Formats: sequence, structure tokens, C-alpha cells
Amino acid sequence: MTNIAKNIERLSDRLRRLERQYERSAASVQLLAVSKRHPVQSIIAANKAGIVDFGENYLQEALDKIQHFSSMHLNWHFIGPIQSNKTKAIAENFQWVHSIDRFKIAQRLSDQREPSTAKLNVCVQIKLCDETNKSGVELSKAEALCDSVDALPNLKLRGLMAIPAAVPDLESQRRTFRVLAQEYDRLKPRYAQFDTLSMGMSNDLEAAIAEGSTLIRVGTTIFGPRS
Repeated sequence: MTNIAKNIERLSDRLRRLERQYERSAASVQLLAVSKRHPVQSIIAANKAGIVDFGENYLQEALDKIQHFSSMHLNWHFIGPIQSNKTKAIAENFQWVHSIDRFKIAQRLSDQREPSTAKLNVCVQIKLCDETNKSGVELSKAEALCDSVDALPNLKLRGLMAIPAAVPDLESQRRTFRVLAQEYDRLKPRYAQFDTLSMGMSNDLEAAIAEGSTLIRVGTTIFGPRS
């Protein structure tokens, strides 16, 4: 067994323990392996250990990997900020986008998605802190953006995503995630396919699961430090 396979086994065991601890349904938390800045050999090892969902931030790196694995049934998630000149390649090559923070980007993705393919699964990214390097729509504008995205013909609005500021203690992490979870619960009845709360990474996944995350984005815990 490779180190990556062992890491995935330990992480999966931890997720199942946390589901029980916080009275979540079994297997209610999905694992997204963040493979940015990791080589194809690491993705191969993770796939052999059962991972089929991979998250990427950098478009050209991601496109190279998608081409490399074109014969395999993997799900590619774009999780980074999106510039207008990148939407066409994202619309044509990814199954998921987690980082919709303005309508212009959503509309371009829908316009550039081939109608004969499956709709592009998307999450609206919410900004939960004042850090200038964090993307996302303001919480007060989330509902309006979700309404607009939901009306686009080639997108499927699946939920919300956030990357909060790093804080060291569990309770502070939970308070921040609770804000997003409450907004998710408020909006969920409005949209037919709204089933994804994308929050939590290697250092705060317990808090995220405690507050209702359905998908955690984990890189270092699986693959080790990035090169």
C-alpha cells in the first residue's frame, strides 16, 4: 500500500468517526482530493485507493492532467478564482465549478458549455471574512446570485462553498461555518438540485462536518506537502 493509499484509508476512517460523533448520516460527507501542484503519479495512487473526484485551482495544470487521464472516468472540480478568459476551457473540461462569485462568470460558463453534454455542476462561493485574497460574493447578495445562476440553462446549481479565514480553535471554526450552513439551509428549499455544502479542508474538517458540510476539500492530508 502506498503512503497516499494509507493516508486516504486513515482519512476515510476519520470521516466516518466524525459522522458518528456529530450524528451525521453514514457516508454523508464526500471527499474531494485537491490535487493541485501534485503530479499525475499521485493522482494515479489516489484513484487506485478509490478516489474519483479531484480538485484543481490552476487551469493549464488542470488541463494537462485532464488530458492525461482522458480515458478514465474521473470527476474534475475547478475550485479556484475564475477569470473571464478562462471560462471557455473550464466549461468544456470540468464536471464541477465551486467558485462562482459573480453572474458574469456564471453566464459565460453556461453560454460556453456544450448543450449536448451534461449540465455543469456549480456552487456559489460565499465570502465569510474580510481577507482581501479570499474570493466570494457577500452573504447579503448570495440569494440574488443563486437565483440568477439557477436560471441559466447549462448550469446545475448544487450548493454553496466557502474558504474562511484560518483560526486555530474548533469553536471559532464552527461559528464561522455555522453562518454558511444556516444560509445553505435557508436557500435549500428554493432550488431543486441544491444538495452540496462545500466547506472544510485539512485543518478545519472536523468543524465543517460538525456544522453540516457534505463535501470537504483535502489536499495535504492525502498527498503530503505540495512541490
